[in-house]
Amino acid sequence: MRLSLLSCLALVLPLAAAAETGTIDWQRKVVKCTGTGAPNLRAAGGNVAVARIGAERAAKLDALRNCMEALKGVTVRSGETVGGALSGTPGLQASVEGVVRGFRVVGSPRYFSDGGVEMDVEVPIEGKLSDLVMPRGGGAEKAPPASAEEPGTGLILDARGQKISPALAPRILDESGKEIYGPGLLTADARKWNGAAYARDVDTARKELSGRVGEKPLVVKVLRAQGTDAVIKDSDADALRRCQKALAEGRVVIVTD
Repeated sequence: MRLSLLSCLALVLPLAAAAETGTIDWQRKVVKCTGTGAPNLRAAGGNVAVARIGAERAAKLDALRNCMEALKGVTVRSGETVGGALSGTPGLQASVEGVVRGFRVVGSPRYFSDGGVEMDVEVPIEGKLSDLVMPRGGGAEKAPPASAEEPGTGLILDARGQKISPALAPRILDESGKEIYGPGLLTADARKWNGAAYARDVDTARKELSGRVGEKPLVVKVLRAQGTDAVIKDSDADALRRCQKALAEGRVVIVTD
């Protein structure tokens, strides 16, 4: 019988008990983790080279476990995490595990005098992972054509000072709480982008993320934050409602502290 990834990881857990889970880099949209593997000279018949191969294998399995645990803590939207979405959904969990297996080793593994191995890995949040865990909605298959009345090619949402929480599927609300933008508006392709990218300043959003927000993005100041959601002034909301193509394509960057 084929064992699941988590079942296999349980077999090597004693080798990685001291390892920490990973972190999320929201600017680069990656889960970053470290995996550690200890050598087992007895199982390798005293052969150091064979033991090191086993340690590398254990480090990769440990990295997978840590990436899965870190990913479970990622916020999808206010009150919902990836872990919650996976809970009780074996098919979804298996699909996510399959994506995480394709992690990328960053830099060179670190080898220790006792034969142990440590390696850093990254798993992109954008792409297949995002498409799997993003909330489903009624978005169109393709974005509507751009209207001559659209005031911007995208949106830079300035949330500095508002303590907004990064998430895969943030929403934008007007002052009355009516949703202007959310995961339900996204096209199938935009779901793989997540609901927004994140940046530390407006200039970075304009220059380094121009492929997302276009040449003439709107820049809107957040009035207040509600968890992962941003509330904007009604006057800004009226302008944003005219950016139907940009919103459907998820052309949103949120600037945070």
